[in-house]
Amino acid sequence: MSDTPADLAEPAAQDTELYAAARSARDRAHAPYSRFRVGAALRDDTGAIHSGCNVENAAYPVGTCAEAGAIAAMVAQGGRRIEAILVLGEGSALCTPCGACRQRIREFARPETPILVAGAEGVRTRFTLEQLLPASFGPETLDAAG
Repeated sequence: MSDTPADLAEPAAQDTELYAAARSARDRAHAPYSRFRVGAALRDDTGAIHSGCNVENAAYPVGTCAEAGAIAAMVAQGGRRIEAILVLGEGSALCTPCGACRQRIREFARPETPILVAGAEGVRTRFTLEQLLPASFGPETLDAAG
């Protein structure tokens, strides 16, 4: 698998829906310390969209990432598979999922699952989960051991 981002295509209607949900969540983020608001939205295997935002805490390690919030929302609504996820950050740098969130995504996604990275202007680039977390540890690793 290539280490470069997947090709950008014309934005699909589904991308637009994910972007709008992530933007709405980002606007509600609680980021009084870093002032770096992040929103995430994912589409599950039923087509439902779930979103989350970063929530910081004065005890820094207690905060949660936007991707974790979106995944928790999906699970709470009965979803079990991520079909696509979009992460929307502020600023000019790409806001890709952190290492812990890549692993969280891995629990519910396949290696080819698209991860869209967006900014104020829209989707900036796309990766697959395999590109962001190659040779990863996942649920099937435990299944193979047992």
